[in-house]
Amino acid sequence: MVGTLPSEKSLVEQAKDLGLEFFLVSYTDLLGGTRAKLVPARQIADVEKNGACFAPFASNLGLGPEVPDIAAIPDPNSLIVLPWEPTVGWVASDVYMNGQPFEAAPRVIFKRVLDQCQALGYTYKTGVEAEFLLLKKTEQGYKIADDLDTAARPCYDQMNLMRQFGFISTLVTYMEQLGWEPYQCDHEDANGQFEINWTYDNALTTADRHVFYKYMVKSLAEQQGLTATFMPKPFSHLTGNGAHIHMSLWQGDTNVFADLNDDLGLSQLGYEFLAGVLGHARSMTALCNPTINSYRRLGATTTESGSTWSPRYLSYGGNNRTHMIRIPDAGRFECRLLDGATTLYLAQAALLAAGLDGVEQHASPGDRLDENMFVRGSEFSNLDMLPTSLLEALQCFEKDPLLMAMMGEQAAKTFLGFKYHEWNAHNAEVTAWELDQYINC
Repeated sequence: MVGTLPSEKSLVEQAKDLGLEFFLVSYTDLLGGTRAKLVPARQIADVEKNGACFAPFASNLGLGPEVPDIAAIPDPNSLIVLPWEPTVGWVASDVYMNGQPFEAAPRVIFKRVLDQCQALGYTYKTGVEAEFLLLKKTEQGYKIADDLDTAARPCYDQMNLMRQFGFISTLVTYMEQLGWEPYQCDHEDANGQFEINWTYDNALTTADRHVFYKYMVKSLAEQQGLTATFMPKPFSHLTGNGAHIHMSLWQGDTNVFADLNDDLGLSQLGYEFLAGVLGHARSMTALCNPTINSYRRLGATTTESGSTWSPRYLSYGGNNRTHMIRIPDAGRFECRLLDGATTLYLAQAALLAAGLDGVEQHASPGDRLDENMFVRGSEFSNLDMLPTSLLEALQCFEKDPLLMAMMGEQAAKTFLGFKYHEWNAHNAEVTAWELDQYINC
């Protein structure tokens, strides 16, 4: 099966060549929700030109019911054929209003930052490690799907991995059909947790594929009567779901982050970019970790496996997973801040804007730390900590002029409004834990 065709072809041409009967015209809102319309292929020419119309109040874009329709205009370069329904093609779309790009739509925001990057002569390339848990719903609530997956330290466990061979191998086959070049998959550190890695690409392609990947994983799980979740921390005693991002800047075929004369293989420009990410890390946490639950993962206490695998401090090191930023190999670094709830368009926009700011300022990240930060982090009093709650993260974001400008006034105001409401709603709830602790007051 061919998942995509050359980008110079229109959707009409690709529908004919691929035998498509429908298009799933999709866009992402400010809370990461995916909205879509199913369009018959014979109508796609008009939609490709004028967009599929949506009532804007129905999605989280901060628009009221009195506002005219928005139009989702599909990007032909993003076409992905549904491997389990090969007559349907999924396309990522840009939101338009009154004939202009809607400035508060996540994909539009990211493309705006990518344009700034391109104007400087760079291409931003990324790869994502999107962890998920396979669960089943019971009368007692959600449980790990595999009853035998009970080891205290299940990471890389061969038996647990192969008991889900049917599910994992089907996903890998789908990804190979789509040309994503998946190269390894494993059982991760929590019971029922898995990760499939595919080859890095330009950052917009990675973001589009991440949206589709989550849809694909969840769809396959549903077909098997299961639930796949990317929730940051579904269980307090188990390691949470990360969405670690590996990144580099390129000029043509040259990776400008690479310098083999450096101990870690990173160039001066790479270190400046890294310093920019660290410098805005507390602010970008609101976008990289956008839910109440995200802060159950960040800085969590030790889980049953003996580690949390999530950062707590604004620090970096070599091939050391206890830092927020890891340099695992020459010419790239990994940001371990992001979790499974992130909207990758917004998180990558923040990472890129922050990194380019570091390059412009010729910022320095300081010396790397070759330490176990889970154990010794508190000994380094000069290090700032990541926010410990959504409220703190939102307050940091609001005070960062660079990231506020990156989002734009309307998107920033809308996002903050949604998230402060989420925080207030959470605080209004009386939890079972509180009842257990205080009922006898």
